[in-house]
This record gives sequence, structure tokens and C-alpha cells, in this order.
Amino acid sequence: EVESVEQLMEIPDDTVRGKIVFYNRKMNPDNYYTFRSYGDISVFRSKGVEVAAKKGAAAILARSSTYSIDSFPHTGVMRYAEGIDSILALSVCTRDADRISFLLKTFPKARLFVKTYCHTYPDTISYNVIAEIKGSEFPDKYIVVGGHLDCWDNSEGAHDDGGGCVQSMEIIRLFRATGYKPRHTIRVVMFMDEEIAQRGAKKYAEEALSKKEIHIAAIESDRGVATPMGFSADMPDSCYVALQKMTELMKSWGIWLVYPGGSGVDIGPLKAQGVPLMALVPDSQRYFEYHHCANDTHDKVNQREMQLGSASMAALIYMIDKYEWKY
Repeated sequence: EVESVEQLMEIPDDTVRGKIVFYNRKMNPDNYYTFRSYGDISVFRSKGVEVAAKKGAAAILARSSTYSIDSFPHTGVMRYAEGIDSILALSVCTRDADRISFLLKTFPKARLFVKTYCHTYPDTISYNVIAEIKGSEFPDKYIVVGGHLDCWDNSEGAHDDGGGCVQSMEIIRLFRATGYKPRHTIRVVMFMDEEIAQRGAKKYAEEALSKKEIHIAAIESDRGVATPMGFSADMPDSCYVALQKMTELMKSWGIWLVYPGGSGVDIGPLKAQGVPLMALVPDSQRYFEYHHCANDTHDKVNQREMQLGSASMAALIYMIDKYEWKY
């Protein structure tokens, strides 16, 4: 039982060889923004399994990435280093992690039997889904908003990322319902394969480049459905100043946070083309109760919070469409 990759690296290979490495690190409650704590633990699925395999471990178990003590194991993509054995890697729910830790402390020579039925199936063809409202003045200039269609097989993927897809589609409905005719083309993209290899995102950026499409902005919703707080931005300074001014108008309904940071996995490939990127940032306190586990079902989504997220993105897109980045 270890709490970090660094701790495992200090253990002699002979001690690890043939054993199951149990990464039992709790999410750090000191971080207000919970994704930072998630990043500290998700490393076990990449560097953690690599180091364990190099030392001859038979398998790894990793404590699930959640603050809750429950019976939902949280999954995630595995990254195996080239040339290193692909050893078995499993996530265990926090309740079981605490139980295993107790048993190991009580019975240091305890043995654990693990059986899995996981398979890797051949790739198949899948598609991005795209809808748009043509711009009335600049139909060949695009504002893109979206989320991803795929989710892990252990859940419905309501927060990750069904809610983000619905929020993005709702923007088109809101514009239609209000009679607003955008100057630029508003394109909704539901990306495929975000969770594994991001092939939908890469293909979209590739097609945009080959068709010489001009994107003036891209927004992603992929951080769960909760009360929206603001936007993170990956863009030139001039655009960032304009974004700050635009969001000033949203403060009365709770949009107070704007900061430089990552945008999203799916719109990320557009950065190389100079596209200003943004991500909707909701309150993250409850997100890891649902993330990548069987608890991520549609009854956990609050309709009001989902609507507020849609409205926030719609308002921002309206201002970008009206003023571009000259606000």
C-alpha cells in the first residue's frame, strides 16, 4: 500500500515483484477547485501503472477519485508506456479502499484475489454530430460550442458529458425561440471519442483547416452540470480583455469568474489555428460524486443548473457574435 508514485519508486524491486500495488491516496480537500485534486490522483492510471510494471508488479489497484465514501468505483483511460508490460489495473471504490487498507494494516500478509472480465474490442467507425444556424452576414465565419457524445460504459454519462451536449444544443433553441439571427454561423458540435483518443476533436480541427474555415471562437462544456460560475480562457490578451468586459454584464446572475486556463479536450486542437478558446466553469464541488462512475445518471442533473449554464454560454456567444472581439 502506497500513497504516491514517488513512494513506490523508493521500494526495492524485489519487494514489489509479483505483488499487487495498492495506490490509496485520498483526494486533497484543501483545493477549492476539485479538478486540481483529481489531477493528483489520475496519475496512477499512467505513471503509476508504468512504474509498477517496471518493478515487476502483478497488478495495481487505485483508490477512486472522489471525496465521497461510497460503493461506486470510478474508471478512466489507461496509458501504458511503450515497451512495458500492460499489467492489470483496477479502480476500487472508496469504501472498499478503506476496507483493504484496514485489512493490510491488521494482516500485513493478507492476499487479494482479483478477477476481471475486461476486453479490448476492435475499433469501429463513429461520428461527430454537427448542427448549425447559418450566419446572416458572415456565414463562413464560425462560433463553435459543444461537448462530447461518448461516455464510459459503466454509466449513462449524464454529467460527463450528456449535460454539456444538451447545454450546447439549447443555445440554438434559445436563439430560434427569441428570433435572434446571428451574424456569424453558430455551430454545435457533439464530439466523439473524447474519453479515449480524442479522434473526433482531432478530425474536426483537421477538417476545419483543410476547408479553410474561420473560427472566431470556440466554447466547450465538459465539467459537469452545476451552477455556472464563469469561464476559463485560452486566447490572446486582446481577446481576454474583451471577454472580461463581456462577462461584467453577467455578474448579476452569478457569472463572476474569468481566468486564463485550459479550455477543453475537444476544442483544444483548434488552438493551433489561432482560435480563441473558452470553457464553461461550473461549481465543481459535487462533480466527483458522479465522474466516470455508475452514479452519473440523469436523475442527478438539476434542470435549473443546466439551463443557467446554457443561458450563460448563449449570452456570451451573443456578445461575441455581435461585437466579435472589439467589445
